[in-house]
Amino acid sequence: MEPNIYLDNNSTTQIDPRVLDAMMPYLTDVFGNASSNHEMGSKALKGVNNARRQVADLIGANENEIIFTSGATEAINLALKSVALNSKHKTPHIITVVTEHPAVLDSCDFLQKAGVEITLLPVQKNGLVEIDVLKKAIRENTVLICVMHVNNETGVIQPIKEISSIAHEKNILFMTDATQSFGKIEIDVNKLGIDILCFSGHKFHGPKGVGGLYFRTRRPFKVKINPQLHGGGHEGGIRSGTLNVPGIVGIGAAAEIAKNDMKINQKKIEPLRNLFEKELLQINGSFINGDKKNRIFNTCNICIPGVDADAILAGLKNICISNGSACSSDSVFPSHVLTAMGLSESEAYSSIRISLGKLNTLDEVILTTKMICYCVENLLNLK
Repeated sequence: MEPNIYLDNNSTTQIDPRVLDAMMPYLTDVFGNASSNHEMGSKALKGVNNARRQVADLIGANENEIIFTSGATEAINLALKSVALNSKHKTPHIITVVTEHPAVLDSCDFLQKAGVEITLLPVQKNGLVEIDVLKKAIRENTVLICVMHVNNETGVIQPIKEISSIAHEKNILFMTDATQSFGKIEIDVNKLGIDILCFSGHKFHGPKGVGGLYFRTRRPFKVKINPQLHGGGHEGGIRSGTLNVPGIVGIGAAAEIAKNDMKINQKKIEPLRNLFEKELLQINGSFINGDKKNRIFNTCNICIPGVDADAILAGLKNICISNGSACSSDSVFPSHVLTAMGLSESEAYSSIRISLGKLNTLDEVILTTKMICYCVENLLNLK
């Protein structure tokens, strides 16, 4: 049975019908290879080029600064490994944060084993990086500072403009994983000082299996990206392989829709998130994880001490919420994000994440809060 209520939009989103409509011609009649020199190929390439423009317009980038990938994970790997490979230093140094997505942390672990120096910054109890600690971590051989824009578990928004300014003062590149902010809140790569940015289509009502990488091609912080895939020279020689034309057209359409609807979506979603928190905070001992001011409008991560989050999820029939990141949902370990913020393992295991989207309704929120409170009451009575 399909879920009646879906509240796990930080994991993935339902495709917007308008996005599907834009993709359909490229799944049926316009099925040509975008690299082919005939009319069908030209039509496919036109769709790709239009999508590149739509994505670039969303973040204030130039079209030639966008390449399409299979998703943010691939984009992150491309970026981190390229910066390390192209460093003038014999032993380059990268600074990132302990609460980053596993795509960043695992890539950095790989690079560290290959001889790159990695510093993992701690976070404060509210999930924010401490600027003074960041400044002290910078070395002569630091080539990149990589800080996630919006945390996927807590929704905390890092001060990336301030951080990028610190990086640029030292002639260091700044990179951000914008997977959870892309298409939800305003991003201007020039105003924010972003040199590298990664994103995925399925996080903002686009299709799965497509994402992208923005990298600055303008001095003084020009970025060179080295291909990991070879064989055809697609995407300017950076990402070989036949282009996923329907997916690319879809992510372009999603970007244009997001640009037009961004303020409308926030105005609708934020009050629903606030209602969730108002009701769930009435549970004795419950508290919000992460900074309450500097966070995105759709995410609520709340700890309900003494109650196992998995037990709550099991009790919510046909209601989809999360107990953490989708990329680590099978892990038997507590959330690395929450424990880095100072929560005990018990508190981390007792935390749930609710992430709303533009398709959610007030009735869904009211029903879900009632069901969560009912589950919690039953679980506490079993003790």
